[in-house]
Amino acid sequence: MPEGDTVFLAGRRLDEALAGRTLLRAELRHPRLATVDLAGRDVLGVVTVGKHILTRFSGDLSLHSHLRMDGSWHLYRPGDRWRRPGHQARVLLEVPDRVAVGFALHDLELVPTGEEARLVGHLGPDLLGPWTAEDEAEAVVRLTADPEREIGLALLDQRVMAGVGNVYKSEVCFLLGASPWTPVSGVDGARAVRLARKLLLTNAHRPNRNTTGLIGRGQESWVYGRAGKPCRRCGTRVRVDMQGPDAQERSSYWCPRCQPGPIA
Repeated sequence: MPEGDTVFLAGRRLDEALAGRTLLRAELRHPRLATVDLAGRDVLGVVTVGKHILTRFSGDLSLHSHLRMDGSWHLYRPGDRWRRPGHQARVLLEVPDRVAVGFALHDLELVPTGEEARLVGHLGPDLLGPWTAEDEAEAVVRLTADPEREIGLALLDQRVMAGVGNVYKSEVCFLLGASPWTPVSGVDGARAVRLARKLLLTNAHRPNRNTTGLIGRGQESWVYGRAGKPCRRCGTRVRVDMQGPDAQERSSYWCPRCQPGPIA
């Protein structure tokens, strides 16, 4: 599933291409929305909340979409050849000179803009949204609410704070110096929140993610995707194992030496 920074960048690019322009054509290829005609409406803007994308139109309407594992938004010029098969297209929004196509989108829903909270109101503070001391404090409270919960699972919970995915889960745990299976009570909750926001914010405006600050191909991450390779700090082999309930298992990468604590 895309990380919050990937979704944020997709939303930003959609906003730059569509906002302030009038829809010449709009197709919502979903059984419940197939008869909806948005042509002629103005696109007021595109915003993201965690991993959710909200495209707002004149007339108090918002289109909600979620990328899940395989969804994506592409921008084309009229007449360009699409990079994914047409049968995967779920949304097509055309304005003068640009065509936005949403492929394999999930959770498509059209709601009054004033009711967006019904779809995203359950989320914790958005790590890439407007951020205040109050947002940080709330995220810390939510993160530490269950002291016995594994920190890796708590970081992935979008109700705690919105935007962290599997990559940042592993990278934050490495920087905290704790295995992903460490109880929340065993880490500094405030530091975990700040690290998550810092890493996401650093990568929000670029397509190539880097959590290490190191330059060069293959230097982008501390532990994620590096199972069997030497830890960048101590040389110990990075390990990977699955974490979470059976139906929701996700891979966790960690260095056994730099990240002491419980393991799978």
